[in-house]
Amino acid sequence: MDEILELEIRRLGASGDGIADGPIFVAGALPGERVRVRRIGKERARLLDVLAGARARVAAPCAHFGMCGGCAVQHLADDAYAQWKVSLVETALAARGLAATVEPLVRIAPGTRRRAELAARRTPEGVLLGFHEAASAAIVDLRACHVLVPALVRLLPALRGLLGDMLRPGETCDLHASAADNGIDLLVTGRSPDPRRRTALADFAAANGIVRIAWRRNAGDTPEIVALHEAPLVSVGGIPVALPPGAFLQAAREAEAALSAEVATALAKAKRVVDLYAGLGTFSFPLAARVHAVEGDGAASAAMLAAARGTGRAGRITCEARDLARRPLLPEELDDYDAAIFDPPREGASEQARHLAASAIPLVVGVSCNPATFARDARTLVDGGYELRRVVPVDQFVWTGHVELVAVFAKPKKRR
Repeated sequence: MDEILELEIRRLGASGDGIADGPIFVAGALPGERVRVRRIGKERARLLDVLAGARARVAAPCAHFGMCGGCAVQHLADDAYAQWKVSLVETALAARGLAATVEPLVRIAPGTRRRAELAARRTPEGVLLGFHEAASAAIVDLRACHVLVPALVRLLPALRGLLGDMLRPGETCDLHASAADNGIDLLVTGRSPDPRRRTALADFAAANGIVRIAWRRNAGDTPEIVALHEAPLVSVGGIPVALPPGAFLQAAREAEAALSAEVATALAKAKRVVDLYAGLGTFSFPLAARVHAVEGDGAASAAMLAAARGTGRAGRITCEARDLARRPLLPEELDDYDAAIFDPPREGASEQARHLAASAIPLVVGVSCNPATFARDARTLVDGGYELRRVVPVDQFVWTGHVELVAVFAKPKKRR
């Protein structure tokens, strides 16, 4: 299909694509624009020209924008951008019949993302290293990045040199890079390095501020530590926690602080809290209450417990490794607490929300990176008698269609 069309863009979609009647999705187009496109599928078209631009169109700061799939809306003016992010939450709630005032967007600056999922491929011209193109397996060779912390950007040239020695012609690998407080932690997924090169890996790590390099053959395999200078540490609520290889880490420290502050304020009067999907203790450690932290990743739960013990908090914080998708806490297990936190992965917490809704917990704070699954779970809580009292969006993933949020639910006391 090689059809050339002129379209009027009506609105901006959840992923940052302009949407024309049809619908037809056009990456890089903005509402109010008339554009010339090449149709590439039933519902998709590639932008060729902007015939009449929107007032909200601005120059993108990054030379990779439009090709790199890491950012979707660098070309959108700041005020319109903030309104769009808020609208993503409002639209998701409205789709579930939920009426709630969404607070203004909590802004996070560019250049603060401390973790990245990168891809690499060795080609005859050298190593390509960066993010994928949007909806493509092609790799954009990053020479600059306006969202990552400078330490990760500075590492890119050295990583290309390393992977040029490690990868065979045509071979690919994936890299999970995190900027810990004491250096960079690197997890590589791909063919294991030649044993003779492990000394070179240790030397590379020492020369480039990398505290640990771990390697695994496939995603889901147990990583093997191939270079270790010291354990990567991250401060979680002021508590140093050793980061397990590949563990989930809030993408930006500033966003983590904003989310934690909202949770702590909502739970300031709570005495006994259950923290569901607790991760490394992002929300548990800052609280003054007694907390039972439940997390499905055993390594993360163990790291949190070790940090609690090492800082004298083991009496206040208890940890349980438990897959909440398969074994959610039941109402009788929840009823001993006067507040709950839930911060599930993108797929949400449908089963756990059902049991929360049936519990007697008077106060629930939800944290989510997916407004759609959050709205589904919020509907379950509201149907169970909770009131949705506060929703705060946080712009953790700048210039993307992702938005974090914190929401407060309260179950009114029954009148006698």
